[in-house]
Amino acid sequence: MPISLKHILSLDDFEKAARRHLPHPLFMFVASAAQDGHTIRANRSSFDDFALVPRVLVDISRRTTEKTLLGQTWKAPFGISPVGVAALCAYRGDIVMAKAAAAAGIPMALSGASLIHMEEVVAQAPGTWFQAYMPGDEPRTFALVERVAQNGFDTMVITLDTAVAANRENNTRAGFHIPLRPSLRLAWDGVSHPRWLLGTMMRTLLHHGMPHFENTYATRGVPIISRHVERGYSERGHLHWKHFEKIRDMWKGRLLVKGVLSVHDARQARDLGADGVIVSNHGGRQLDGAVAPMRVLPGIVAACPDIPVMLDGGIRRGGDVLKALALGAQFVFTGRPFIFAAAVAGEAGVRHAISLLSAEVDRDMALLGITHLDQLNRDHLFRLASPSGEL
Repeated sequence: MPISLKHILSLDDFEKAARRHLPHPLFMFVASAAQDGHTIRANRSSFDDFALVPRVLVDISRRTTEKTLLGQTWKAPFGISPVGVAALCAYRGDIVMAKAAAAAGIPMALSGASLIHMEEVVAQAPGTWFQAYMPGDEPRTFALVERVAQNGFDTMVITLDTAVAANRENNTRAGFHIPLRPSLRLAWDGVSHPRWLLGTMMRTLLHHGMPHFENTYATRGVPIISRHVERGYSERGHLHWKHFEKIRDMWKGRLLVKGVLSVHDARQARDLGADGVIVSNHGGRQLDGAVAPMRVLPGIVAACPDIPVMLDGGIRRGGDVLKALALGAQFVFTGRPFIFAAAVAGEAGVRHAISLLSAEVDRDMALLGITHLDQLNRDHLFRLASPSGEL
C-alpha cells in the first residue's frame, strides 16, 4: 500500500487528505453544495433517522457482499456516481475511477461533464456506464445518444434535475468558476499545491492540451476556459418527458434516470420505459432544501416494485449502505469520496476507497447477522423518531 494511504482508514479520511492536496477552489468545487448547504447536510443526517437491529447466534461464516442489479452480479452493492471535471482533480481522473471500479467488480458512471473522451474511457474500462445531460435541442440529443451507442456503452443514465444552473455561490466565494478565470489568486492556489500543479494540471496540459468538455454533445465541447461553458449547461428549461420518451425509443440498451425525488416522476419514468430509477438530489448541488433521498426512498420503492430503485447521496459508511438496502434500495452510489481518493493517490487511492467500503459492508453484515444482502428488510431497522421504532 502506498505510504500516503497508510493512515486512510475511512472514506472521510480521503476528504481530509484531499483538502490538503487540492487547491482550495477545486476542493470546494467538489465538497461544497448549493446555497446554504441544507440539502447536503440532510443527505448525511437522514441515515441517522434509523438504527440497525442485529440478530445474534447466526452462522455468518459463509457470507457474500455480492448484489445482482440489471441482470449482472456485482462484487459489492455500491457504485461510483458520475463526477464532473474529475480530470482537474486527478490526472486522467475519469479513467482512474473507471479502471478501479472495473477491477473491483462494481459499476461506475462516466459523467457527461467529463474532460476525457468517452471513447478513451470505455476502451480502458469496458462496461463503464455513461451519464448524460439532455442537450437543449433534439438533433444534438439524438446525436449524443448515437455516439454513446456506437462506443459500446450498454447502460446510459439520464440526469433530470438540471433544468437550470444551480446557485453555486460557495464556489464563487472559494474562487472557483466554470469557465476557469485566470487570476493571481488562482495562480497562487496552484503554486502553493505543487503536487497537484505538477502531477495533475501541468501533466495534463503537457500530454493532452487544454481540457475540453468532451462528452456533453456528439462533437467536442468547449474548453474549460471558454466563456460559452455556462450557456451549454443552462439551455434545458424547455425539456419535457416527451424528449425522454424519444431517447427511450432510440436507445436499445439499459436506460436509467437519475435526479428523481418524486413518486410521480418515478412512475412517469417507469411508464415511459426506464429500466431503473436513481433517487438523488444531485448531492445537494442543485435545489437547496430538497428532500434527502433516504426520506423518499420507501415511497418510490413501493410505487415502482417492478424496476430497481437505487439511491445516491450521503453514503459514507457500510452501515449507510445496509440501511438504504433495508429500506428497499437495490443498489447505492456515491461520488465525492472516490474523486477525493483519486486526487490523493490515483487508481490506488480509488481501489483503497472501494476496499474500505466493501470491508465495512462485509463486517456490518456479520455483526447484523446476515449472510446475503437480499436478507435485509425493514425488520433490521429501528426508526429513532418513533417510540415503537416502526417504519
